This record gives sequence, structure tokens and C-alpha cells, in this order.
Amino acid sequence: MPATLFLPAVLAKLADGKELPAHGETVGEVVADIAVRFPSLGARLRDDQGNLYPYVTIYLNDEDIRFLGGFTATVRDGDELTVVPAIAGG
Repeated sequence: MPATLFLPAVLAKLADGKELPAHGETVGEVVADIAVRFPSLGARLRDDQGNLYPYVTIYLNDEDIRFLGGFTATVRDGDELTVVPAIAGG
């Protein structure tokens, strides 16, 4: 059973919906898997060097990956990753 990546509506239109099965042993590998399958989505999640944009937060089972080692955080089958983009306005 792969992990599941949950996307907000604004990003779901760049993929096959709000819930995507994703493969990888780390968060970075999961994001790379998604980027290969959905290049326009991948470009919204990470920069040209492969780093997560500072305005995008990813949660691994409700824990911010920044506190789990970032892209090196371990992902297991059945884990849930949730992408939360920052929204600005005034």
C-alpha cells in the first residue's frame, strides 16, 4: 500500500485529483515521484534545486516535515502527506 498525498483544491487541478497514491521511502522521494508523474505540480512544490519552497508546508501524518528532517523524513506504506500552500491576501 503506497502513501497518500493530499492536495488542496488549487493544486489538485494540476494532478488527478485531491488524493494521489505516492511511492518513496522519504518525503523527498515521494515529492520526486509526484513531480515525474505531474511535472506542473512538481514545479509548484519545489524549486530548480529540488528544495521545498518556503511557502509550501507538507505534513506527514499531521506533523510538519520541517520538524522530522524535511525531505529526509521516512515515509511508510499507508502514511498520509498533506500539502498546505501559504495563502496571502489583504
